[in-house]
Amino acid sequence: MKDTFKHQGMRQQLVEVVRAKGITNEKVLKAIGTIPRHLFMDSSFLDHAYQDKAFPIAADQTISQPYTVAFQTELLNIKPGDQILEIGTGSGYQTAVLCLMGAKVFSIERQQELFRITSKFLPKLGYRPKKLIFGDGYKGMPEEAPFDGIIVTAGAPFVPKPLLSQLKIGGRLVIPVGVDVQTMTLFIRKGPKEFEQHEFGEFRFVPLLEDRN
Repeated sequence: MKDTFKHQGMRQQLVEVVRAKGITNEKVLKAIGTIPRHLFMDSSFLDHAYQDKAFPIAADQTISQPYTVAFQTELLNIKPGDQILEIGTGSGYQTAVLCLMGAKVFSIERQQELFRITSKFLPKLGYRPKKLIFGDGYKGMPEEAPFDGIIVTAGAPFVPKPLLSQLKIGGRLVIPVGVDVQTMTLFIRKGPKEFEQHEFGEFRFVPLLEDRN
């Protein structure tokens, strides 16, 4: 697993692309510039690793577009030590971004194959989430709640109530809501039953799968 000067140079160009699209959080940009995204991808796409595009990974899933990763991460407003729940570990790229920014990351993956690959792979690169489980993201992780932030990396047809209930007061849920096209939505918990909602335009995600058992 190599990370060369060429890769590092390509990453810096990617940072400038993402910055030009409106990302201003320097810690987010630094994470995009630091993490070797090419190592998270299928080898047949390595030449494209630093383009601002989504690409296929195992189990019919995708590694999100870097701009989307940066956008969702910026909305979370992470401070070091924050407890963050990630729904959809996927390739682990978003997980690595959260870890690098100093978050305590708890992550759930619904696809057994991806879970197996990513749970071995992340520690090899030096990214150690607090907890990585195979399970149903719609249920969240009540035993570790409440969270400072929750990030959903797949398109949800509706907002799962357990996720809202697992936020701290002041906590933020970033979730793409919709069926074919998703609206990036931010919920900020203002009180036990009170949430502030903001919408940030359209994105495309693979669907968030629910456990049917």
